[in-house]
Amino acid sequence: MYLEIPKKFKGLVQQAADVADYYFRPISRKYDKEEHAYPKELDTLAALLDGMNDGAPEAAGASSASKGMSQESSTKIRNGSNLSTCLGIMELCRGDVGLLLAMPRQGLGNAAIAAVANEAQLARFKGSWAAMAITEPGCGSDSAAIRTTARLDGDHYVLNGEKIYVTSGSRADSVVVWATLDRELGKAAIKSFVVPHGTPGMTVTRLEKKLGIKASDTAAISFSDCRIPRENLLGNPEIDIKKGFAGVMETFDNTRPLVAAMAIGVAKAALDRSRELLAPVLGSGYAVPPLQLSHMEHTLYRMESEWEAARLLTLKAAWMADNRMPNSKEASMAKAKAGRCANDITLQCVELCSTAGYSEDELLEKWARDSKILDIFEGTQQIQLLIIARRLLGKSSSELR
Repeated sequence: MYLEIPKKFKGLVQQAADVADYYFRPISRKYDKEEHAYPKELDTLAALLDGMNDGAPEAAGASSASKGMSQESSTKIRNGSNLSTCLGIMELCRGDVGLLLAMPRQGLGNAAIAAVANEAQLARFKGSWAAMAITEPGCGSDSAAIRTTARLDGDHYVLNGEKIYVTSGSRADSVVVWATLDRELGKAAIKSFVVPHGTPGMTVTRLEKKLGIKASDTAAISFSDCRIPRENLLGNPEIDIKKGFAGVMETFDNTRPLVAAMAIGVAKAALDRSRELLAPVLGSGYAVPPLQLSHMEHTLYRMESEWEAARLLTLKAAWMADNRMPNSKEASMAKAKAGRCANDITLQCVELCSTAGYSEDELLEKWARDSKILDIFEGTQQIQLLIIARRLLGKSSSELR
């Protein structure tokens, strides 16, 4: 296995690293303290990213994370846009996870559109900034329990319901909303709909105050007889009982590796900064026999090995998506491993660095706060382990709950 970064992506990775070091980190603390204030600096960065992606076969944005590929390349092994996006996110999140989530036209809803939209919809929503709305007051990890409804009325769907914890919910141009066409048919009737901001009946009811990622707005949105064109239903409008929930769940196969990549980035930032702060009391390097290591060195080495395992799982899940391989199990494995590692690593780095880790003079304490959400959204740790068990054992959701 060749595990180095593909040569064609090295320039992109270096650009992302420079953005993290010289663009995100200098404003990171400012927007952590000014929660809900939009980072105006991101407009310039978003325009730059648009220019990088325009016409590029291997783009770096969330809207490029798709399992689709051209006919002539469908038989070839390739390193594509899912892998490049994950590599870019890993570097950007060494700077600031919240600022990445606040970047225009790079919302998780863009990855959802890329995952399930048809060609006409991909063209129509190109350049739009899309948030993703799944969670409801009575429905968290169990996405199949969604109560928001979509009723066909002539040439429009009418949406009714409430969504909470919508990342970029108030700033994005549109929101990808999960809703059911028929509650009696269960999860097979759940579809995703693109609802542009400003549509009558769609209201942002509040912005949440959060533990971390404060540069990113997190909204609650209600839908009351909200009418959208029937063409805004992503993918196939038919209800397929046999396929069940698989259609919209393909979204997670694309977005979970992206969230895992965020976790890899913030954990790497904490590890690197801890090594810098602890350099005066660390040994000479990795050549020291394990039994001669101090507790501090042993802890750092163990965290680095866990980080590397999570990184490789994430790259594998993204690579499988690029090559149109079923990657549901691998996407959940990457998300579970990386999300938990990021939590453990950032908190232990705070502990190892003592007062420097706990003080706002360093970004370590902020990275620890930011990392927690990465173990929660896009499916909690417990849900990921349940999905992995189902895939390994060949059980359905009704057989293994």
